[in-house]
Parts: sequence; C-alpha cells; structure tokens
Amino acid sequence: MFLRVDKLQVDLPAPKQKNPNAAAALQELLGGKYGEMSTLGNYMFQSFNFRSKSKLKPFYSLVASITAEELGHVELVSNGVAMLNNGPDNDGDEQDGGDISNAPYEAMKDIRLANNFFSNQGGATPVNSNGASWNNDMVTTTGNVVTDLLHNFHLECGARLHKLRVYETLTDPTGREVCGYLLVRGSVHAHAYALALKKITGVEIEKMLPTPNINLDRIPECQKYLAEGSHRRLYTFSPGDYKEMAGIWGGGEQALAGDPPGELEVVDGHPDGGKIHQLTGVPSAFTPDYAPEEMFEIASKLYEKSR
Repeated sequence: MFLRVDKLQVDLPAPKQKNPNAAAALQELLGGKYGEMSTLGNYMFQSFNFRSKSKLKPFYSLVASITAEELGHVELVSNGVAMLNNGPDNDGDEQDGGDISNAPYEAMKDIRLANNFFSNQGGATPVNSNGASWNNDMVTTTGNVVTDLLHNFHLECGARLHKLRVYETLTDPTGREVCGYLLVRGSVHAHAYALALKKITGVEIEKMLPTPNINLDRIPECQKYLAEGSHRRLYTFSPGDYKEMAGIWGGGEQALAGDPPGELEVVDGHPDGGKIHQLTGVPSAFTPDYAPEEMFEIASKLYEKSR
C-alpha cells in the first residue's frame, strides 16, 4: 500500500509570470516516452509482478521503494505544470466571473496545449509536450530480473536526456527547479539500477554513468541538492520496510565520479518535503465554479466541524 503526505518532495519557487508554453514543455517530463508516468508505470508493475520476492528481497525492495518516489515525481511535475499555467502565487481568488461574453479565455486559443485549459482548467494530465496521451505501450515488465533492471537503467538514462533538453528550453525558475531536482534524483535511480546489475552479473555498468555525459555540476539548480547529499541517498518511503536494498545501495559503494564524494546510504521514510502551492480560483473558467462563494462557505463549515 502507499502512504500519502500532503507535501511535494521539494519546495518549488513560484512562477514569475503565467507561462503556458513553458508548462507545455514541462509536460514532456510527465507524459513523454521517458517521463515520470513511464518510470512510475514500469517500476510499479514490475514490483507488483516481481517473482520470488522473499528470495530476491534486496532487488524487489529497490524497485518497490523507487516506485514510491516516482509517484511523488509525478505529483511534483504535475504541480509544476499547473503552477506555470496559473502564474505567480496569489493568496486570494478572483472575486467574480466578470462578463464571459468578453472572452476572458481568448488568449488560450493561441497556446500550444489549449486542451490543458479547455478540458483540464490549466492542470496537468498524462500527456507529452504535444498532447499525445501516455499509454501502456511504455511499460515493460518481463518478469526476468536482469532484463527489467537493464530496461530501467536505459529508462533512467533516457529520462536524463529528456530532462536536460527540457531544462534547456526553460527560463522560468519553477520549471528549472523541477528539472534540477529530477536530474539529481534520476541520476540516483540510474546509479541504483547499475549497482543492482553489477551485483547480479559482475558487470560494472555504473562506469557508463553519467549518460548523457554531462555532469550535474554544470547545472545551477542541481547544486543545493548535491550539497545536501541527495545524490547519495535512497529513501525507503516506508516506516519499516524495504531496508534490504541497503545490500545494493550501500556497503561502501561511493557516489559517482564528478559528484561530491561520499558513501551511499539508505534513509528510512521520505524527504522532509516542501509546500504545495495554492492555485488561484478563476470563476470565469468555472474553477472551482462560476459563483464559488457558497461552496467556500460550505467548505469552511465542514473544516470547522473536522477540528
């Protein structure tokens, strides 16, 4: 089962301005071939279908714990997309819907992913940067441990390439922060799968990293995560399970060359996390409704009853 915490895995800075086309680019990291829906879908179903779990516990625990992290990555990218579509933080909601005959949504017809507004109120959905849906064809779960781990290594290296390219298209701090954090964590996952393959086959596949061959020290948004040791840390995302992966991610294994040095470690639980930003209500877009005052009043009464 999964335990949900009402935080993002890291803090994201508020957008400087509304930027729907930047949000469209960030969608690639959600629903693209190497996006977070793909990493989540692959690892999740591999962990569900894993054979001989008790006998192969370190390998099962590794895939299972990374699954939980990937679910948080889907949440992180989705929030980044919605924030870029929403614009700068605003503590208040728009007061009324105005005159909808004046076409308050006129600008939306000219953005790349108009569907994100027409159907999804500016929110994220599992599509790529062109609006093509993510689908089951992007999931590989063969049941063969070596094949699946090798596929996962390829998937993380492909995701790194995707993140670098998307990063290069963005200037807004929100999108770049998402990319910077995911580049660090994606490198962790590629390293983890490489070490798992080494334990089984003896092949030092981690020597292929980083792939593509661009060190994270060249990316400003990665620096604080490297400084705090995020590149050396895997989380169990559980209060007591999945500790067995320390046999793979640990035991004297060291950080990748080019990253700050140190020994790899498994950490119980999850990262401290960051806040989830409030998205402004826009009655003219019927979000949450055209006349939301009554809904807010009802919600306020329900909140007080819950305390």
